Amino acid sequence: MPISEFAIIQRFFTRQTVKNPSTRLSIGDDCALLSLPEGYELAVSTDTMVENVHFFAGTNPEQLGHKLLAVNLSDLASMGAKPVSVMLALTLPDVDENWLTAFAKGFLSLAERYSVDLIGGDTTSGPLTLTVQAMGLVPRGNALMRSSALLGDFIYVTGMLGDAGLGLKIIQGYHCANPDSALQRFNKPDPRVDAGLALTGIANACIDISDGLAGDLGHILEQSNVGACLDWDALPLSGPVLDYINDSGDWSMPLTAGDDYELCFTVSPEKALQLTFDCRKIGVIEAMPGLRLLRSGAIQTLKSKGYEHFS
Repeated sequence: MPISEFAIIQRFFTRQTVKNPSTRLSIGDDCALLSLPEGYELAVSTDTMVENVHFFAGTNPEQLGHKLLAVNLSDLASMGAKPVSVMLALTLPDVDENWLTAFAKGFLSLAERYSVDLIGGDTTSGPLTLTVQAMGLVPRGNALMRSSALLGDFIYVTGMLGDAGLGLKIIQGYHCANPDSALQRFNKPDPRVDAGLALTGIANACIDISDGLAGDLGHILEQSNVGACLDWDALPLSGPVLDYINDSGDWSMPLTAGDDYELCFTVSPEKALQLTFDCRKIGVIEAMPGLRLLRSGAIQTLKSKGYEHFS
């Protein structure tokens, strides 16, 4: 007998052991109820992933569940918000119990790592489409935004750039001597939640790198009415990414490839001394509009446009 919509929810998505203090009422009613602590605002983000657009058919469902939640937690991290709860909407072509078991494991394991409650959502029939609405708490007036970069700010990134892009190329057929790390970065990114929380009161502007560093930093530059120059030699690039660049000549890949889910942020030189986590200074905010790159002793203009649907 086919499993009903409500049986799917009950069987696969109500096994959490965490209970965030902000959750007053979770799955089981028409709405969930959240309480906001005094002095905090609610940060809310929504992302949708569609089969054959955001992920390949046949993708490992446990990795897919992890990644779906990770990309939403990354949005909260970029605002300096502490994640508290999520809602999940699944559109499924059919009910595959093994697929749902693995997907739920990946999703809920990451949720438990950050004490995030799954408080509701929806299940429908149709082409495989996965949507999450994520909610987090940020001290009132202290959210990190794209529009607050200042002249003279240093530009930093967490982690490494381009590994997820390399992972995609490996899946598409590129031969890499050491593929495991790149594939891990593409399939199971780690949201930089702790770094985002540590940036509150230190960074001026912040964004997560989902569509490529050049495009996402471009959003900060546009909304802050400033420009920037990056230093190629300062970019944090792994050995496999450098090998790919040497093999292909495609030096722009780590600047334009998506799915890194690192944080790019700007901070004044004075407050940069307060940074306590692993990050790398890669450039400076300037008055001249646009994004530039210092490479091999010459400055060149970069296109600061990332991936866009319908373009």
